[in-house]
Amino acid sequence: MSIELLYFAWVRERVGLDREEVDVPDGIEDVAALVGWLAARGGGWRQALGDLSRLRYAADEAFVGADHPLAGVRELAIFPPVTGG
Repeated sequence: MSIELLYFAWVRERVGLDREEVDVPDGIEDVAALVGWLAARGGGWRQALGDLSRLRYAADEAFVGADHPLAGVRELAIFPPVTGG
């Protein structure tokens, strides 16, 4: 399964990309597992994605939790919490 990842704000800055397409390995079935796999790449991915509690997600433009299944997801956005002002 292939998923397009979109990175926003400081997540994008630390990863060094605004988007990438990844082939999800077998056994990665939800957002948390995917983010953990990405963080294991090290470097900017570990810095940006190492703490799930600091991140928010949108699967195909709908907000989801870290336990959301990846089956059928084509696009996953990863971003920090948004604050108003």
